[in-house]
Amino acid sequence: MSTHYDAIIIGTGQAGPSVAGRLAGSGMKVAVIERKLFGGTCVNTGCIPTKTMVASAYAAHMARRAALFGVDLAGVVTVDMKRVKARKDAISGKSRTGVEGWLKGMKNCTLYEGHARVEGPHEISVGEQRLTADRIFINVGGRAIVPGMPGIGEVPFLNNSSMMAVDFLPRHLIVVGGSYVGLEFAQMFRRFGSEVTVIEMGPRLVHREDEDVSAAIQGILEAEGIHIRLNAKCISFAKQGEDPVVGLDCADEGKEIAGSHVLLAVGRRSNTDDLGLEKAGVAVDQHGNIVVDDELRTNVPGIWALGDCNGKGGFTHTAYNDGEIVTANILDHDPRRVSDRILAYALYIDPPLGRVGMNEAEVRKSGRKALIGKRAMTRVGRAVEKDETQGFMKILVDAESHQILGASILGTGGDEAIHSILDVMYAKAPYTVIQRAVHIHPTVSELIPTMLGEMQPL
Repeated sequence: MSTHYDAIIIGTGQAGPSVAGRLAGSGMKVAVIERKLFGGTCVNTGCIPTKTMVASAYAAHMARRAALFGVDLAGVVTVDMKRVKARKDAISGKSRTGVEGWLKGMKNCTLYEGHARVEGPHEISVGEQRLTADRIFINVGGRAIVPGMPGIGEVPFLNNSSMMAVDFLPRHLIVVGGSYVGLEFAQMFRRFGSEVTVIEMGPRLVHREDEDVSAAIQGILEAEGIHIRLNAKCISFAKQGEDPVVGLDCADEGKEIAGSHVLLAVGRRSNTDDLGLEKAGVAVDQHGNIVVDDELRTNVPGIWALGDCNGKGGFTHTAYNDGEIVTANILDHDPRRVSDRILAYALYIDPPLGRVGMNEAEVRKSGRKALIGKRAMTRVGRAVEKDETQGFMKILVDAESHQILGASILGTGGDEAIHSILDVMYAKAPYTVIQRAVHIHPTVSELIPTMLGEMQPL
């Protein structure tokens, strides 16, 4: 026997619960399935716990710099990792139980805890139970990739999820992967007190960013004593006693780095390989992402894919927006689309990088006439007052339409200041709207109009 619902939602990441709330609120009978932790990656192993730890690392960093501000602290600054983890667990746990409580108390919503498997275009199994619905929403998230590097099975390693269980200070943390996740953990644990080495196969860090941004990020990290090894074309692993050793190239005389712990941060993949999608004929690409159209519909009528598993964003905010798109189309008859979304994200090292739209390399490649403005954070009063002058701001504008094409703000408050640019981009307004605005002094945002007034042809 099966139980019929108007909608079934698989997964409780950032899209699932909000979709459940809207559909159930409209009177639909909704089933929600969660196999492990309520809240998905963001709540349990991503944004919330890691940024909580970033805050602890920032406190330690500022304590060591206290004398610069005329504050004297007696003794050496040390970090109690058990207390750091306890704080992180409490904040993350509160968010997780909040999501669980919301769903369990939701009218018209039935919660199933277990592994969902697709049995057909309109049927899902959870253990021995069978559920059917005309609408199915897949929100199963992603996980860290374990690369097939030589010797990887010979050494213990950590990933972004297992790092959440660390309540000790690694003597020497080797981070394999010089992109967003790896760099956040690298700086965090360096500030906690670990020796840290970052190994990157490419010629520079965060290769999706412009070269000047990558270089500035590398300088920020190296200034804190983080070792950066680039162009590691062939990475291998071995054990030396109880410690892991990482080889950096394929030559017999190639260099090795011995550490105490290894963190793999080389990418993520969708959690779609154990759902049985083939039973419904749902198409996936070569990366395991569920193929969707501009309204997040799969190739099977009545099935949508939201969040990390569709490969359309990979961020908490894009996953949540996915939920807004599908419910707007279904309930509001409002034709919202993924293509309406402007790329926006942040890298949460300190200082953070805020990014929107196209970068400089993409604008140059497009061949369009453009203007560029750039300003060092040493010329931003708010940064000088805080003694946090690393980084710079950069903005690109279409020379003919005067619409903003993209921007990077690497500096204190960059993850917040970038939104004044993003909002004008969504309004499709010319850059002069910001240039003529009167911003509050002293802030980082107040220098954006100044930067716009100093632009030059790209």
